Amino acid sequence: MLYRLLADATVVVHLVFVGFVVVGGFLAWRWRALIFLHVPAVGWGFSAVLIGIECPLTDLENWARHHAGQAGLPSSGFIDHYLTGVIYPESALGLIRIAVATAVVTSWVGFAALTLRRTRVA
Repeated sequence: MLYRLLADATVVVHLVFVGFVVVGGFLAWRWRALIFLHVPAVGWGFSAVLIGIECPLTDLENWARHHAGQAGLPSSGFIDHYLTGVIYPESALGLIRIAVATAVVTSWVGFAALTLRRTRVA
């Protein structure tokens, strides 16, 4: 039971991380220090998707699920298992990736513009 709870908690943390990658730059408009967490989170998230580096949260979930007697994630990983085909259709994967990249770039451009405006006012 404890291993299953750990696996489920890992899913929640993973979803929060993915959400932070998408909208963390916009949150930094209000809480400026978040940008220092958002930049490496984006680097890690994009590297995991584009290069295929191993995610420790995926490894943790698989470990906990195996110890709970459950099947681990498929080799395609967290996003393919929990999001692709569930939240959005598989045929929209390219569009979703472009939308996420656009959201990140837009949030960073907005953050830079707000930072420049704040420094000019001060």
